[in-house]
Amino acid sequence: MFFIDTSKNKKPVYNAIVNQSLDNYLVNDLKLKGHGLIMYINNPSVIVGVNQNAYAEVNFPYLKEKNIQLVRRTSGGGAVYHDYGNMIFENIIIGNDDHFGDYKYFAQPIVDALHEMGATGAEMRGRNDIVIDGKKFSGMTMFKVGDSYAAGGTLMFDLDMETASKVLTPEQDKLESKGVKSVNKRITNIKEYLDEPFKSMDADHFKLELLKRIFKVDSLDDIETYTLTDHDWNIIDSRLADKYDTDEWNYGKNPGFTNYVSKHFDIGTVAFNFSLNDNNEISAIKIYGDFITGGKPSVLEDALLNTKFDKDSLLASLNKVDIAGNLGKIDAEPLVDLLLSK
Repeated sequence: MFFIDTSKNKKPVYNAIVNQSLDNYLVNDLKLKGHGLIMYINNPSVIVGVNQNAYAEVNFPYLKEKNIQLVRRTSGGGAVYHDYGNMIFENIIIGNDDHFGDYKYFAQPIVDALHEMGATGAEMRGRNDIVIDGKKFSGMTMFKVGDSYAAGGTLMFDLDMETASKVLTPEQDKLESKGVKSVNKRITNIKEYLDEPFKSMDADHFKLELLKRIFKVDSLDDIETYTLTDHDWNIIDSRLADKYDTDEWNYGKNPGFTNYVSKHFDIGTVAFNFSLNDNNEISAIKIYGDFITGGKPSVLEDALLNTKFDKDSLLASLNKVDIAGNLGKIDAEPLVDLLLSK
């Protein structure tokens, strides 16, 4: 494993829109062979998953009032709040997909390092969470392109919990759905569980100490490192202007279709926003959620469009497509039952 230094002009980058675009460049363009690791800190921001409806996840008036960025990442998962007390780690794997989907493989070096720093209760739990005392301080996600992928997550060190709870609470009177989940109350910062001197550090200093333990070195100079070049940054900056720094990408469009149904399954939350025409057929539909998939949920949308809104017809349409490959390991029937629960 080697470290990828994402500083620019020898200074750390805190702009969340820039940082959230890095994995896409590293996986699709730079393609450094092997196993790289990046780690960075974002300015105050809300990060939504690639398949989420931002309008159903975020308190927009509060977001604007506090000048918090809204950023859409290129992978799945749920909405999270970041600030200067939070850090993000991402493993960039090029040319080998043996461990894709294996969250524990990528969580274990973090867990082992935290144990060395005093947080001996840290452990992997569930599909993609790292917890301590049953409280979550890290959620992980992945996205894949061919035999290459990015796998990483957050690490809540000293996050502002009050701001997180306010900005991740959507305005309920603007939602037609009763299924939008509230902010997870069982979360914690890792700082209080650490030994000194780590619990007295700021996030930037703690990040450096964590990296030394992940790479098992006494000095950061001993870590094999690739530093992003001016050429790299020219490409990254051009992608920001074309896509990642646009409202179309980050905010998306709230289609405002008539019906909105949502339910949490083993693969994550799945939500349908749809309308019916006078013939009781689906005339418009959009799938949202915090599920993690390497496929295209739009395949299911296309299959359901113009389908008669009854169980047999909906099942027939969904059974024609690869649900597992484009959404997750779930049968057609529970999805149809969700649709019909409107």
